[in-house]
Amino acid sequence: MNSKNGNYVQGSTSDSKPQISEDTPVQYIKGVGPARSKLLDKLGIKTLGNLLSFFPWRYEDRKNLKTIGGLMPGSQETTAGRVVSSSVMTTPRKRMKIFELVIADDTGQLKCRWFNQAYLKKYFPKDQKVILSGMVKGNPYSGFGLEMDNPDFELIGNEDTLVHTARIVPVYNATEGISVKQLRTLMFHTIATYASIITEYMPEDIMKRNNLRPLRWAVREAHFPEEYSDITALNSMVSPAHRRLVFDEFFLLELGLAFLKKREALKKGISFAYSRNGLTGNFLHALPFHLTSAQQRVIKEIVSDMERPLPMNRLVHGDVGCGKTVVALHSMLIAVENGYQACLMAPTELLAEQHFINIHRMLDTLGINVSLLTSSSRGNILEEISEGSIQIIIGTHALIQEQVRFRKLGLAIIDEQHRFGVVQRATLRSKGDNPDILIMTATPIPRTLALTLYGDLDISVIDELPAGRKPVITKVFFPSQKDRIHERINDELSKGRQIYIVYPLIEESEKLDLKSAIEGAEAMQKKYPYNSVSLVHGKMRHDERENVMARFKTGDIDILVATTVIEVGIDVPNASLMLIVHAERFGLAQLHQLRGRIGRGTYDSFCLLMAYPPFSEDGKSRLKAMESTADGFKIAEEDLAIRGPGDFFGTRQSGIPDLRIANVIRDIKVLERARNEAFTLAETEPELKKYPALKETLDKKWMGRLELIKS
Repeated sequence: MNSKNGNYVQGSTSDSKPQISEDTPVQYIKGVGPARSKLLDKLGIKTLGNLLSFFPWRYEDRKNLKTIGGLMPGSQETTAGRVVSSSVMTTPRKRMKIFELVIADDTGQLKCRWFNQAYLKKYFPKDQKVILSGMVKGNPYSGFGLEMDNPDFELIGNEDTLVHTARIVPVYNATEGISVKQLRTLMFHTIATYASIITEYMPEDIMKRNNLRPLRWAVREAHFPEEYSDITALNSMVSPAHRRLVFDEFFLLELGLAFLKKREALKKGISFAYSRNGLTGNFLHALPFHLTSAQQRVIKEIVSDMERPLPMNRLVHGDVGCGKTVVALHSMLIAVENGYQACLMAPTELLAEQHFINIHRMLDTLGINVSLLTSSSRGNILEEISEGSIQIIIGTHALIQEQVRFRKLGLAIIDEQHRFGVVQRATLRSKGDNPDILIMTATPIPRTLALTLYGDLDISVIDELPAGRKPVITKVFFPSQKDRIHERINDELSKGRQIYIVYPLIEESEKLDLKSAIEGAEAMQKKYPYNSVSLVHGKMRHDERENVMARFKTGDIDILVATTVIEVGIDVPNASLMLIVHAERFGLAQLHQLRGRIGRGTYDSFCLLMAYPPFSEDGKSRLKAMESTADGFKIAEEDLAIRGPGDFFGTRQSGIPDLRIANVIRDIKVLERARNEAFTLAETEPELKKYPALKETLDKKWMGRLELIKS
């Protein structure tokens, strides 16, 4: 039976050879086979195309051959010589087999060892010429003086090429079962055999304007540098070959985003009528505070979008506590006033519950029917949504399930967009007749990342905090300084203030040695017997959590011990201190989100970070950043610098192509050029008819999601 994948046909009876393409499963590539293909699958390599684009993560300069006498102990060196002797030794205790090799040149001798690789002896007959690369050790007791353990080697024979030595050598990320050396050999033969199938798809004028080298050359050179030998530039990924590959990643990403934006602009949307005197006017009038100028500006941008007969696609981001919920509610009321429904989708039940509590409370006097929909919802809520009796629905991803049908969805708001992707956004939009989409995130996004991930959206920034909010004083403490922490807690309690204490887990985990929230609450009650201490965590029932949080808000609870469920949603102006236990275990964005729960009153507030050494360098950087700034946008830039672009959001943007080589910090200038070229091309060539190879490459990169350019 024939099984097809791409252009490759297994078991074909045709006399002609099967056609190899980038879609050919990797197991059919020479040197791979079924067993090794399973190992490569762990590295994300499924096809020949994946293998060709599996680039080295660093390079070693092994091209400068030294004489044995010129080798320096403690250095990574490359040398050559002829085999003087070889033998296999067995250790007396563990019975480990050690292959020992001695090579010599005119300046001296070098001893090499390989552990548990006795089979190597057959490769090294006497007088065989060999090149070796490895770390040089000095051993005055060996009689030789210089040694190498487990060096890479090449036998010098009739072959023309060297793979592992005497050149700039690529180093790949390996996995158990396949070594770096085996990967390098496989990549060398793959490039030599199959690089010819790489098709140039970049328009010639774009290549000329941006001084880009051909793609096939760039792929060869990135794997095995021949023309370019600047090891620093290669390891910084800024060589001419890397620059071409980085440009391509950004260009294909931005071109896809440009087409997504064009596709939305061609759709007919809802033209909402806006009145300052109706529901929105009553809502704003009833607020116990004035909107900031940033909130007013963003509301104006949203109103302008909603009045146009095109679907709104807007991202609103800003710092913790900047007032996004009010902006979102104002938008929802415009939809409701026009006879439409509005929904808000949050990534977790906890976050959806918190939004529901806040929104329900804020809209209570306006007579708006607000409901919560999660996977655990019961009753007739689905019928009420489809009938239209529920005007505002707050929910989780349950909102995009097939059985959920809206009567007339006009506005969909997605909170914390980084946990949802392009596909979920499209699914939510399909629940109505091109409803407006508003995306909110409390993670301030560096401009570079906003350009990269949200290039198909219009972006609004709430860059101002409400009046009266004071910056939170943040300080790192260590276990030996617990007395100082308790002094500060006592001081705040004596003023009638309230305290948050945050733990990373609910129950004790011996494996991670984390302090448990449950034990923490018991300890705090013993330490402060005259104060009310309560615990809140994610495994409690919704009504129990709501009850505890309501009591904390009204002041019945002095100390709230919690897991990260309090990261969002609770606004308690009287809470003036937060202690975060095991702060080194939290991400920077999460620490900043937690800190945003305090500093909501008119008095000084404190965030104490209890850190347990030893920490990683990244852990130190996170704690230092928290102490040095309260600016969410600076925190975001620092987070991006620490974690790198690939992991900035914690989870991958579903539906957005990967950036394997490109780095939005290092390559910002390349990103801007690629973006300009991509958006210009999408405008001048809306169907890419002149560029079929580019169209095919783009479609593959976006996995068929760009329906607009399908002919």
